[in-house]
Amino acid sequence: MGRKRTVNKGLPRGLQVKGGRYYHVTTTAPRKWTPLGTDRLQALIAWARIEGTEPEPEARLFRVVAARYTREVIPTKAPRTQSDNLKELDKLIAVFGDVLIDAIKPFHVRQYLDVRGQSAKARANREKALLSHVFNKAREWGYTDAPNPCQGVKGFREAGRDRYVTDDEFAAVRAAAHPTLRDAMDLALLTGQRPADVLKLRRDDIRDGALHVEQNKTGVKRAIQIAGELQAVIERITKRPRVRYSAFLIQDDDGQPLSVGAMRSRFDAARRLAGVSFQFRDIRAKAATDTGNLAHAQQLLGHKNRGMTEHYVRKRKGELVQPLR
Repeated sequence: MGRKRTVNKGLPRGLQVKGGRYYHVTTTAPRKWTPLGTDRLQALIAWARIEGTEPEPEARLFRVVAARYTREVIPTKAPRTQSDNLKELDKLIAVFGDVLIDAIKPFHVRQYLDVRGQSAKARANREKALLSHVFNKAREWGYTDAPNPCQGVKGFREAGRDRYVTDDEFAAVRAAAHPTLRDAMDLALLTGQRPADVLKLRRDDIRDGALHVEQNKTGVKRAIQIAGELQAVIERITKRPRVRYSAFLIQDDDGQPLSVGAMRSRFDAARRLAGVSFQFRDIRAKAATDTGNLAHAQQLLGHKNRGMTEHYVRKRKGELVQPLR
């Protein structure tokens, strides 16, 4: 009978830890030490690959793959996408966390969609898309060689928004709005940027005659020329007397930048007073539509291709056509 291990307990034969790092160690002389990293579960996967055997089950749970995805993949994405992915992963882990990655089958994905879709069809689609990407990464990393279970599973059809905000509707809500919200609405309309990108605008983003924006969602950078109405709005904001000044353009008089929650609350109040119903994000679509020029709208919004902008604009207001006579 061989000697009982006094170190490396709980590890398979040929896997050792030394100085906080894991190694595959051959059993024949001269011994060869192959470094496998500092993560125990990843080391188990690598050890199994070298040995030509199946990894330990605990190393192939969905939550293990999701943890690695969180560490290595999510940080490479845009800030908004990171936030969304973390929330989506929480939902997926709650269902698949303790399931072996290669035990997830297409009918499980279908069941997940059907249940999740009862309350949030769009979110269910996003979570399925993330599950698919996590699974593809699991295949790349060697956790499984099973086919992606999301393939062939159809998500829900999404209609998308087609709300166009008229000038009168915009003016009515703007008139009822808190002054700080009014600033945000004006900048959103004139720059065509998303709500979060408007709120994060800083005074030092104004340089070289332009307002510089880096979009949270896509990372696209825009330098919007400060001229015309935009120049007047920026001058109004920057020259307004304040009790305290902050680094942000959209701020209350006490120096506090406008948060997403405060913006939503004030916008809801202004809509109720005005008797008008549209969302703040619809202002971006209005900006694109009101340019009357697809090339200009594409540049302003930061879309990668013109087709995306064309669909975005025409869906809101409809394509202008000639009458019969």
